[in-house]
Amino acid sequence: MSASTAAEMDNLVDRATAKLESLEEALAGLSSIRARYTSDDGCVTAEVDGNGTLTGLWLEESITAKPANEVGPSITSAAHEAARIAGERRAQVIDRLNNAFGVDGPQ
Repeated sequence: MSASTAAEMDNLVDRATAKLESLEEALAGLSSIRARYTSDDGCVTAEVDGNGTLTGLWLEESITAKPANEVGPSITSAAHEAARIAGERRAQVIDRLNNAFGVDGPQ
C-alpha cells in the first residue's frame, strides 16, 4: 500500500468516525429532550419529551377556581406549548446532525 493510499484510508476512517460521533451525539440529544411550559396564570405545568409525548402534568390547587369548561383548554394549551418548545429543540439537534453530514436543511 502506498503512502498516499494509506493517507486516503486514514482520512476516510477519520471522516467516518467523526460522522459516527455526530450521530451518537444527536441520538443522545434527542433522547434527552424535555420541555416544560407553565400557563400564564400558573395553574398548569406540562412537560413533554422530544417526541411531544406528555411526560408530566402538574395542576395547582388554584385551578379549582376556574370554570370547568376552561380547565381542559388550559391543560391542552400548556401541553401544546411544551410540545412546540420540544419540537424546536429537536429541530436544533437535527440541524446540527445535518450540518455534520453536509446535508442542507429544508428548502
